[in-house]
Amino acid sequence: MARAWDDLGVEADGGNGRYVATISDHWQLVVAPLGGIVAAVAARAMETELAQPDHRLRTMSVVFAGQVACGPVEIDVQVLRRGRSMSQCSATVRNPGADAGLTAIAVFGGQRRGFEFTDVRPPVVPHADDLRSFRDPIPEGIDFEFKRNPMPFWECVVDGRLALGRTPWDEFEDGPAEVAVWYRPDDPPIRPDGSLDPLAPVVMCDMMPGSVNQKVRPTDDIWFGPSTDYTIHLFGDVEPGWHLGHSKARWAGDGYASVEMTLWNEALTRPVAYATQVMFFAFGR
Repeated sequence: MARAWDDLGVEADGGNGRYVATISDHWQLVVAPLGGIVAAVAARAMETELAQPDHRLRTMSVVFAGQVACGPVEIDVQVLRRGRSMSQCSATVRNPGADAGLTAIAVFGGQRRGFEFTDVRPPVVPHADDLRSFRDPIPEGIDFEFKRNPMPFWECVVDGRLALGRTPWDEFEDGPAEVAVWYRPDDPPIRPDGSLDPLAPVVMCDMMPGSVNQKVRPTDDIWFGPSTDYTIHLFGDVEPGWHLGHSKARWAGDGYASVEMTLWNEALTRPVAYATQVMFFAFGR
């Protein structure tokens, strides 16, 4: 079986900033692939077109102007500015023939003189090794049935383990719109220096609807939360292994919700990324 993380690769298509790639069914969610993999493909194409290894991705913002389906995609990249210590690019990912898709704008930069500090703390949670996997069967004695089939993403791409928050079969108790989940890629994309591909956090941070679910009472309505936008800040090299995604929903109304995530390394000693997005509520399916 092909490696799902190979989908981060892109190929030039005739020059002039045009690239092609394929997004496999491994990433399929409810009606479309995980937006994070589409954003990561855009970032890889911009990185490739820029061709300045000392300028790493620092921040990227995307909007989902049109649905991008699994299968072949085209990426059009424009280098907006190529600077000595900082460069800016834009990219659009769409299926062939589509009018719109994901459009991204990103800043790449080298190391600069400045200050260093971290003013955020991770939640106190058990380690992933002490928690059940999303792949484990529902515990014996629990009368609960999922209303839709498990998504292939959780079965063969990333292992997930709930560290903070209630499961779908737990009794509802009103509390913070907050959740923490350990993530570990299957067959992870490792660079020659032993670090994780720096675009892996772009994928892992796009998993925020669980925080909203902590505030929503059980309902017969099947809902999901597609993204309208997605912004991520990256904080340096990323070690392989488990990463803790700590997500909070700050507001929901008018059919939208504002959510955020901080992604921590396995030792919980430093954040590796921070992301935020506005999602909208869709029902049915």
